[in-house]
Amino acid sequence: MKLKIETRLKLNRFKPRSYQIPIMDALFNKGYKRILAVWARRSGKDVLGWNCMIRAALLKPGVYFYCAPTYSHGRKIIWDSMTNDGFKFLDYIPSELIERKNDQQMKLHLVNGSLIQVIGSDSYDRSLVGSNPLGIVFTEWALADPRAFQYARPILAANDGWAMFLSTPRAKNHFYELYQIASNHPDWYSSFLTVMDTGHISLETIQKERYSGLISEDLIQQEYFCSFTLGVEGSYYSKYIDRMKLKGQIGSVPWESAFSVHTAWDLGVRDSTCIIFFQTIGQTVRIIDCYENSKEGLEHYVNVIKNKPYTYGRHIAPHDIAVKEWGSGLTRIEKAKQLGVKFMTAANISIIDGIEVVRSSLGKIWIDNTQCVSLIKSIEGYRQEYDHKRKVYKAHPLHDSNSHFADAMRYLCISLPKVKNTTTPEELDRRYAETLYGRNNNSNMPSIFRDDLPHY
Repeated sequence: MKLKIETRLKLNRFKPRSYQIPIMDALFNKGYKRILAVWARRSGKDVLGWNCMIRAALLKPGVYFYCAPTYSHGRKIIWDSMTNDGFKFLDYIPSELIERKNDQQMKLHLVNGSLIQVIGSDSYDRSLVGSNPLGIVFTEWALADPRAFQYARPILAANDGWAMFLSTPRAKNHFYELYQIASNHPDWYSSFLTVMDTGHISLETIQKERYSGLISEDLIQQEYFCSFTLGVEGSYYSKYIDRMKLKGQIGSVPWESAFSVHTAWDLGVRDSTCIIFFQTIGQTVRIIDCYENSKEGLEHYVNVIKNKPYTYGRHIAPHDIAVKEWGSGLTRIEKAKQLGVKFMTAANISIIDGIEVVRSSLGKIWIDNTQCVSLIKSIEGYRQEYDHKRKVYKAHPLHDSNSHFADAMRYLCISLPKVKNTTTPEELDRRYAETLYGRNNNSNMPSIFRDDLPHY
């Protein structure tokens, strides 16, 4: 049944907040074709963008794309997602307005002939080729492939179509450059809103997060106050972790029982002691587990690893383990050996060089996002110390609660060449001989040539 435009719009269940209305006004009343919003985290960017697309599709039949950084990201934040109050994104379109739905391709065909599809910027060439969109919402644009808009721009221009860009800052990358253009071009509508403007999160709540140590000051400035200079710029690994998340390298990483588990330690007495459990399989590194505690003796940590079901390979410790004592007169490496753990030491290289090794290694590392929550948080939050007086970052890392797992990760990556599951030429020769002659290489040879028989 065909419904009047007014009836269709009334069926839409979106009730915009006051600070969201200017974006809708710019798109539907003032005729802007390019809209950019730099908004704080959890301010309702996607709820707004999704409902703007629904409204546009109801007003004018056509093809509309909601473009996330990746296809899987789009499924997570739109197709399978819901708001804080439990309202599903798909439910913003009443069922009577949907003619058919394709879950696999994330397509919605509306009763007026419009098509809405969720796509990823990582496959823009496949998603946009041959298409004819009237509108595209690019969400989390700071993490997306900027070539997606370059590809879509001539199509939108030919159709007199519109594009909306929504994101929180990620340092001065392509989103920052686009924001500079939007802020100074009369054909663009730009919006810059922090929590001070939206009020969607109270300053008291942010202060509690700050005091609890759940989020660093740099990240607070980036996520809630939309700083393009603090946050990722001072973080050593944040953009690499973002990339890993988009590529699916942070997710379910099960333990492979057929392979040895190695450990990398950062040993503390007054500070925390951290242990990372990982496996090397081929060229990949799989981090499957981690553990952190403080003010415990070495016996405690040895019992922790012994109580896990793993078969262990190498145990990696900082280079200074051989000289520091653990309250018994013995060095830590000596005491660990008494307890049944034989440590190998990581190479003694500078912290900055070690950080660079981690950066170059993250492309082949997979991390379990259930067992390693504290590890992921720490390496995301590990950053340079900021000099607030001079407004610059210092040359060394900030020593805080993130440092311990970050140090263990550094020792892990430095030591990877020593723990790889590679096969030596001698081992290959042995396996070849066993294949030809059986496990006892001499068993099928004449006795005169055998060297495993007694000499009489």
